[in-house]
Amino acid sequence: MISILDYGMGNLRSVQNALARLGAPSRLVDDLDGVDKLILPGVGAFGAAMERLAPFRDAIRAYASSGKPLLGICLGQQLLFERSEEMGDFVGSVRCV
Repeated sequence: MISILDYGMGNLRSVQNALARLGAPSRLVDDLDGVDKLILPGVGAFGAAMERLAPFRDAIRAYASSGKPLLGICLGQQLLFERSEEMGDFVGSVRCV
């Protein structure tokens, strides 16, 4: 099962619909416990997204280090970077990508 992280700034339904069309079962999650495959979607600005993602930062770092499949889509991929200078200077979520 593919898990899609719902942190309040993602194109969740578009991702779910695309996966359904491919025949891949998915679910929205707000906790990474028990997740084997993760998609981090994203729409918007880096700084605002990082504020929303703050409660998940340690869990995302641990997940990224686990070697399990992790796909960032659009802003979701950018959030995995060490930092961004989009509209300011912001620290990213993983700092290991």
